[in-house]
This record gives sequence, structure tokens and C-alpha cells, in this order.
Amino acid sequence: MSKFIILVLIACLGISCQEERAAVNFQQAYEGKITEGQSRLIHTEAKGFFNQTQLSIAIIKNGKPEFYGVKLENDTLFSVENHDKVFEIGSISKVFTATLLAGLSLEDKLNLNDPASKYLPWKLNNTAEFTLQQLSNHSSGLPRLPDNLILSEVDTANPYKDYGVEKLRIYLTEQLELKQNPGLKFDYSNLGVGLLGYILTKIDSSSYEEMIQNRIAIPFNMQSTTVKREKVMKKLVKGLDVEGQVTPNWDLNVLQGAGAILSSTQDLTKFALAQFNPANQALALTQKKTFSITPYEKAIGLGWMIENKNNGKWLWHGGGTGGYASSFTLDIERKNAVIILSNISGFSEKVVNISNLGSRLSEMIED
Repeated sequence: MSKFIILVLIACLGISCQEERAAVNFQQAYEGKITEGQSRLIHTEAKGFFNQTQLSIAIIKNGKPEFYGVKLENDTLFSVENHDKVFEIGSISKVFTATLLAGLSLEDKLNLNDPASKYLPWKLNNTAEFTLQQLSNHSSGLPRLPDNLILSEVDTANPYKDYGVEKLRIYLTEQLELKQNPGLKFDYSNLGVGLLGYILTKIDSSSYEEMIQNRIAIPFNMQSTTVKREKVMKKLVKGLDVEGQVTPNWDLNVLQGAGAILSSTQDLTKFALAQFNPANQALALTQKKTFSITPYEKAIGLGWMIENKNNGKWLWHGGGTGGYASSFTLDIERKNAVIILSNISGFSEKVVNISNLGSRLSEMIED
């Protein structure tokens, strides 16, 4: 028995130490792979979630990945092997859409500064002229959602399901109003990246799923990464709503470029390791700063949020849907990363625990 465990048992005499033992048991399950501090942090951030909550975690240090999984059952935290289980990754999909954009630009099929209207069959209302790059870095001036996607009138358990090409056309040609002129301000827009994904399918003459498979999933051997849920049903972890009940998966329809992808930490680890290879020109292009985010002293590339931290460049993106929340953090110079997928609702009051866990685990790697 290790000295650490003996000290915990001594300290527990006469008091309730269920939480201490849970952290110890989690550390024992991954002996040699996880530190005491990491195990305590994971336990602290996960203990307050609903039963049937799962967290699938990948930690990459100096290019070497390790996987950890936790599940809550009967108010107890258990270690599980779930690195091959599939979750909705929500807005991390935007990084994939940006990767498609970068790849097509390197093939001279488009220019990043091309106006989006060049590739649309419709005349935009108010002659708006935002570029493809501005759609990707959230500086287009577009609102977060189109005005004719009225959340009070849709199925909130699957809000994008019925928002198809015709509704997008009506919005762009009849209702489009920019919040500010393009290129002036960072303003996060699901509509913008969803529209970008749609435009890329027209440029490439293929579906979004075909583009994801042919340009990312197959080249990086990501066998569980897809927008087609039926392909991964046997591995899919059920999402939980804000009350901890099983909730439907989301169908993003025409805006799938903003958040429709399903994946696993096993697959996303392959995507992370590829980011460390400067020879991959498309991935390297997504990492380059394209816009400053003020007043936060941060920036955005193509998809990736960028922050200078611990004397290095960190890339980050999170995701959330009705039944899932995720976090993806990269330290390019040191080849470190933390990936977290969960079936915690993106609307949960405790969803911040996921991004906090990703950030703090990343800092622990640095320390």
C-alpha cells in the first residue's frame, strides 16, 4: 500500500472520506498514467454531475497520449474505458470546417478573402459583402443565429432539425441584417460557420460528410468521426439534458458545419497529434492568427481560438449541444493537449466545469 493511500486512510478515521477514497480509487485505476493532482481535479470537477454522466479524457504530453474515463453511477465515480465511445463534439466541429476551408484554399479552389456571395446562387439582402475568412473567424457581422430560426417556436430538444436550405435562402435574401460591418469586431456566430460549411459543399461539389471523410477522417484514420449518427450508434453515449435525463441528439441540417460532428477522444487524439506536424499545410494554416479578439488579448485563427500562455501558443475550442459538452486544448510548441468529451448538456449550470477541467489539466502538464 502506497504512503499516499495510508495517509488518506489515517485522515479518514472518524469522518466521512467517501470523496477522498473516490479520488484514490480513480488514481489506482490509472496507476502510472495519472498524478495525484490530476486525479483529484478530475474527481472534483466530475463529482457533482448526474448519474450516467461520462467523461472521456485524453491527455497528451510531449506527443504521447494517455486516456482516462469516468462514469457516475449510484452517485459514485467509477473509472471506465471509454476512449472509443462516441459523443457529439458540438462547436469543435468549427475547427473541422476551418480545416476544410484551409485545404480548399491551398488547392486554389477558393481564396480566403473571396466574398461569400461569390459562391451562393442567391443575391444577399442589403448587398452584404463578408468574406469566407470572416465567416470562419467570426468577424463577418452576422448574428449568432438567423432571425427566422425562432427558438421559441422549434423543438428545443433538437432546434436545428427543420432549418434547411430553403429557410437559409429566405433569410439571406429577405431578412439578412448585419450587426456591424464585416471585419470590425469578433462576434461568435453559429450562422456564420454553418453558412461557410454549406458554401464549401458547393465549391467542392460534395456533401459535408463526404468532405469530412475524404479530407480529414480517412487521412488521419479517424474511424468514428462522422456527421452520420447511424454509422456510430453502437458506440454512441446517450446525451443528458439539464435535468440529467436522456435527450435526443441534434440534427444540424444546413448549418451542420457549425456543430454536427460526432467523434471519440481516440479519434480526436489523432487529429491533435497531426496538429503538431508543421508539414501539414492545411492544419498549419488554421493555426495562424487572422483576427484579434479585444479586449481579451486573445486571437482567432481559422476556427481555433488562440492565446499566448505559459510562454507558448495555446489553441482552444469548446463545444456544447443539448446533451453534450466538450473541450479541446493544444500547446503546439510543447506538443501537449487535453481533450474532454462528455454527455453533460451544453446548457447545464455546471458545464463550465468541462472547460475549467481542460484548462487546469493543461496547466498541470506544463507544471
